Order: sequence, then structure tokens, then C-alpha cells
Amino acid sequence: MGPVLAGVLQLLALTGALALAHIPLGNHLARVYSAGRHWRVERWIYRAIGADPDAEMRWPAYLRGVLAFSAVGVLFLYLLQRLQGVLPGSLGFASVPPAQAFNTAVSFVTNTNWQSYYGEQTMGHVVQTAGLAVQNFVSAAVGMAVAVALVRGFARSRSGELGNFWTDLVRGVTRVLVPLAAVAAIVLVARGVVQNFAGIHEVGQFTGGAQQWNGGAVASQEAIKELGTNGGGYFNANSAHPFENPTPFTNLFQIFLILVIPFSLPRAFGLLVGSVRQGYAILAAMAVVWAGFVALMMWTEFAHHGPAPEAAGGALEGKEVRFGVAGSSLFAVSTTLTSTGAVDSFHSSFTGLGGGLALLGMMLGEIAPGGVGSGLYGMLVMAVVAVFLAGLMVGRTPEYLGKKIGPREIKLTAVHILITPALVLVCTALSLALPTPPHSALNPGAHGFSEVLYAFTSAANNNGSAFAGLNANTDWFNTVTGLAMLLGRFLPMVFVLALAGSLGAQRPVPATAGTLRTERPLFTGVLVGAVLIVTGLTFFPALALGPLAEGLAG
Repeated sequence: MGPVLAGVLQLLALTGALALAHIPLGNHLARVYSAGRHWRVERWIYRAIGADPDAEMRWPAYLRGVLAFSAVGVLFLYLLQRLQGVLPGSLGFASVPPAQAFNTAVSFVTNTNWQSYYGEQTMGHVVQTAGLAVQNFVSAAVGMAVAVALVRGFARSRSGELGNFWTDLVRGVTRVLVPLAAVAAIVLVARGVVQNFAGIHEVGQFTGGAQQWNGGAVASQEAIKELGTNGGGYFNANSAHPFENPTPFTNLFQIFLILVIPFSLPRAFGLLVGSVRQGYAILAAMAVVWAGFVALMMWTEFAHHGPAPEAAGGALEGKEVRFGVAGSSLFAVSTTLTSTGAVDSFHSSFTGLGGGLALLGMMLGEIAPGGVGSGLYGMLVMAVVAVFLAGLMVGRTPEYLGKKIGPREIKLTAVHILITPALVLVCTALSLALPTPPHSALNPGAHGFSEVLYAFTSAANNNGSAFAGLNANTDWFNTVTGLAMLLGRFLPMVFVLALAGSLGAQRPVPATAGTLRTERPLFTGVLVGAVLIVTGLTFFPALALGPLAEGLAG
């Protein structure tokens, strides 16, 4: 079997598995966030944190809950790393330095999982499990909670109430993420992923001394790392490491975990707003962009010219032979079009155009299908833009799901869209203009520019992947990427929740003959066009200086 045919079969198998999971998981998500009863364990949690699970919140109160919970998470994880040297189960590792501890705490709380450290040489068992793994669950649940709050804004009328943040957070963990992650971890263990609390072992004798390996609760962290679109690896090589991702089956299974919740949330959206067809329109837009990126990535990685790629059947530099070009390309697209950031290959070694596609996937805002929760609310924001553009073309006041899109809604949407590009471009410019930061880039010229641009695109979009050539473990990059992650996560949430409150307070507008039918393929096409045009106008100059220049030169 040729590598191209193997890639097509993998794509078909993945698509089939996602299609089978879409309806039952989407239905389950809708039930979770609309159920009236609380589980006993959930009531215990509410008592412990002093929350009233039945109290409705307007958007400022909902936002305060998001920010307060996240601030406590950052502080706890920072202190846990700073105290690692005196904690049991530290494997003899010292406490994490302040700048790196700040960066890592922010990274995992914001669902970014940017790692400027070697996991197997820096973090002991306690920090990995009680700190990083816990944040993998709750940061994903925060994203889903904000998405559901926006959906309620569309579904409710003459009420600014968006539900209860603490209820949405707890249910996301107990009813969605924990059960699915437990099943996924069992599958991964059965297929050879490590799960233990072993110490450090010396393996063999090599030039320069013995090689050291340590075990850990890898399978359980790997499951939620992918399922919650987190991406932080137990080992530095991430999902390229055989302890995390040993076989082609586990590779495809991890891609499935990355995509299954983001691709199921549109159905939950359709059920919650009372029109499944509206959910299918959003799903179709996500699927079209994702499939297009997969096709382009496979084409550029298989068809790259040169003696070595032609002899190997594709551009295999930086890719694991057990996954091949197809498996690596499929993983790269899925991890950068979501907020996952896990890698089974080194994106810096992709062809110039392949690396550019990985960058562009993040620059789209990671909305196809995007991160857990953040992908849905990002695409719904773009749906508001698409409706506004369509309204301008026909001279009507734009409406979406029976809600008028007026000046307030457009201002909130516009600011939401501008936040991430501003962070990416300003931080990249500063890093290249100042005398010291550019020295962290391994390569000169266009590729070195791409390394820095990729780092801040990944940080501000809460992705977490990196071009391998950049040394990000400096005070500058630890601090500035940390700030980019914080602002890139929580500033958009401010405007999403404000938009939800504004929509929820409106009186529904009855549909007329002139109302744009947003459940039809025409609107899906307008939405895809809006996503591509907004991104292209914003980032094309930066892409031209980096991956496009490198690709044309090669």
C-alpha cells in the first residue's frame, strides 16, 4: 500500500469515527447543559466552594466567576512549581524558576500548554498530576462554559441571564471530560502508552554516559491533553515520544480525541437554540475549512520537490517514520486548527508552505473546529460578522437566530476579532526589534522570522505548539508569551460574554421573507469566506515575510 493511499484511508476512518460520535455526543452535551437536576457529587462540590448552583448570572457575574476561578488556578499552579523541591514525588527535581513557573502556570490555566521546559527533566509526579493534569480538565471546562453562555444568549429572550458559571464548569468536568478521558486512557494503556509512577531509570550505556528515562501517569494525562484540546506533553517530544504515542493506531486515536468534542458542539448548539439545521450550518463551515487544510497539507508534504523527499516518498524530515507523512500532516492540521498544540512531528521541519498552513490554521482563530468551547464561540462570532456583511449587501438590518445585530453587537464582535492579531503582531515586532530576543531563533532569514511569529501566534491563540528552533526559555519569552496567553484567552471571553448578555436581553424578531436563511449552504459559504477574508487581510503581510517567502525560495 502506498503512503498516499494509506493517508486517504486514515482520513476516511477518522471522518467515519467522528460522524458516528457526532450525534450521540452532541445530544449528550445538550442534555448536560440543560438538565435541571444535580448529581450528588456535584452538590458536594458546590457546598465545598460555597456556590449556589441554581442562581442565574448576568454576564458581568459570569465573567467574574471565570476570572476568579482562573486567577486561583494560576496562583495554585505557580506555587506548586515553586515548592516542587520540597514536595514528595518530585523525582529529585528542583523548584521551577520564577519566570518559567509563571509562564507554565498561565499556559495550563489558559488551555495553551505552551512548554518552555523538558517535561521529563523538570516536573515531578505531583506537579504533573495534581497541577498540570487538573488544569487540563478545568481549563477545557471553562471554555465549554463560556461557549454555552453565548449559546444561551442566542436562545433566550428579554433576559440577560446566561446560566450559572459554577454549574456549567462542574458539569463539564464531571459529566463530559472525566468519563470520556477515563475511557480514552484505558484504550491508550491497552495500546502501549505508559501509566505508572516509576522513578528515573538508567537505560544502557552510550557515548557520554547512561541514558535516563522516567515513567509517569502518561496515559491519563495524554487522554485529557487531547480530549480537552490542551496539548502539553508529559515528555518534551510530546506525541512524537513512543511512551505517549507508540503506534499508528494511537496516533489516529489521539487525532480523534482532539476533534470529537469540537465537532460535536455544533449539534449541541443546534439543539439548545431549537434548530438542529443551524448547528449543521456551523458544522459544515468547520468541516469545509478543516478538510481543505488537510488536503493542502498532504499535497505540500507529499509533493515537495528535491532528491531526499522524492526518494522517501514525501518530506519526512522531522516526522516519525511510524506515522509517515500522512499521519503527521493530519495531526498537524488538527492540532493547529484546534487549540491543542500537541505535536507528533516538528512543525519547523515541515516544508515552507506546510509550516505556513500550520501558522494559518492558528491565525484563523482556531475555529475549524477550534478548541473545546472556544472553537464554537469563535465561529459564532464569525457568524455574526457574516450576517452583518450579508445584511450590508442587501440593505437590511442583519439578524441571526431572531436577534438583531446592531451597533453594540458589531462593536463587541469587532474588538473580539482584533485582540489576537494585535497581540501576535505587536509581540512579534517587539521581539524582532529589540537587541536580545532575536538571538533565540535558531535559523536566520525567513525561517527565523517564522519561528518568532509562530511562537506568538501559538501563545495568543492559546495553541501551545512551537517551531522547534526557537529557544523560548528566556526571561523575555517566558514573560511576554505568558502575557500574550493571558490576554489572548480572557480578553476575548470578556467580549463574548458581553455579546451574550446583549443578545439575551433582546426581544426575538420574527422571520420574514427577506430574512437571511442561516441554516442553508449559501450562508455556510458566506461564513467560510468571511473567516478566510478577515484572516487573510490581517495576516497576509506577516505570512509573506515568513513561510511564503521561504516556500517560494525553496
